[in-house]
Amino acid sequence: MKTFTNERLNEKILYEELSSGLKVYFMPKPGFVKKHAVFATNYGSIDNVFVPIGEDKQIEVPEGIAHFLEHKLFEEEEANIFDKFSKLGAYVNAATSFNQTSYLFYTTDYFYECLEILVKFVQSPYLTDENVEKEKGIIAQEIKMYEDNPGWRVLVNCLKAMYINHPIKIDIAGTVDSINTINKELLYESYNTFYHPSNMVLFVVGDLNFEDIIKTVKDAEKKYEINNFDLNRIFAEEPKRVNEKLIEDKMFVSTPLFHIGFKDYDLGLEGKEAVKKDIITNMILDMIFTPSSEFYNELYNEGLIDSNFGAYFTGKKTYGHSLIVGQSNVPEKIYERVEKLFSKDPTEFLINEDFERLKKNDLGNFLMGFNSVEFIANNFTDLYFDKFNILDYLDVLESIKFDDLLKRFKKHFNSENMVVSIVRPN
Repeated sequence: MKTFTNERLNEKILYEELSSGLKVYFMPKPGFVKKHAVFATNYGSIDNVFVPIGEDKQIEVPEGIAHFLEHKLFEEEEANIFDKFSKLGAYVNAATSFNQTSYLFYTTDYFYECLEILVKFVQSPYLTDENVEKEKGIIAQEIKMYEDNPGWRVLVNCLKAMYINHPIKIDIAGTVDSINTINKELLYESYNTFYHPSNMVLFVVGDLNFEDIIKTVKDAEKKYEINNFDLNRIFAEEPKRVNEKLIEDKMFVSTPLFHIGFKDYDLGLEGKEAVKKDIITNMILDMIFTPSSEFYNELYNEGLIDSNFGAYFTGKKTYGHSLIVGQSNVPEKIYERVEKLFSKDPTEFLINEDFERLKKNDLGNFLMGFNSVEFIANNFTDLYFDKFNILDYLDVLESIKFDDLLKRFKKHFNSENMVVSIVRPN
């Protein structure tokens, strides 16, 4: 067992790697009523080309298979997973993102019973030809629902505008055509590769005992012949240039929606450097596109935007992008104004005093987050797969200087990597 501590935060995380290869982390929160657990695999919708465990040739699986697996793991031959948790007074859910799939629950009582159910159902897929076929209809309806969602469509189109080869441009759930090619054998092959314990993490937070957590997991988990292996994911080379500068669509909306995207070229980072880049880029966007900024208020007072206007950066090792989002009757003007602003010297609109104020605010929000088990669990797992410990986040945030923002701005924001997606009224 290892212990990671941060005396300034007055927090610690206990860690143990089990013989199966599973890493278990626990943050004790004495006095907290709610307990939270996340069982996550480093496997998302972008992982469609890989070498299966125990084999030496790569395969390509249908789009949407990670999301399909998430659905199927909740099915058992004679029981309903949701009913099991409900009877214990617990809430259970799951989510598939571009990079990971997470299964979680939170509860105030019967934590160890819930933890046992979580570990068992995630490690015991029940797949038959019949239930796989049945699930296709359910997921097809979900796909069609998202296709009819203007907010989702404008995002997906923006990703398609930025990326040429990277699977980030593919809908997480896949397409109706792609899921119809999924079968039991492909699901098991993907599951056996990506749901191996050495590719997963279990994180627990609450007023609990670590020895009891470990005992519960050991008693519940399956036994694996291969305890560790090198997972080989394959991504096609992504050119620097963007795919399309503009993608337009028409849907039933009253006001046009827009996403302005900036494709990131500074890739391949992990750990501290990746987290630092993420913080710096989001700081830049907050300084320009939040209601406290001069630019935001100019657009707002001219009636060009409303309170839905905002921006954020998201990125991982193989991709990254900044998005400026909102709705406007004249989205072209927003694009022109952003392009004009970003052509200027950043010292004209990025001010050191604003940076210092924002940095203090971010520090406060981070510290406040440790009062929420959901905040801790969600951020721990997300940072963990970036090879970073949440207890080190404060140090990275404090190390950022104003000059870091100026350097990042000049590297990331330019007209060459800028695209726009617009959804207009029918």
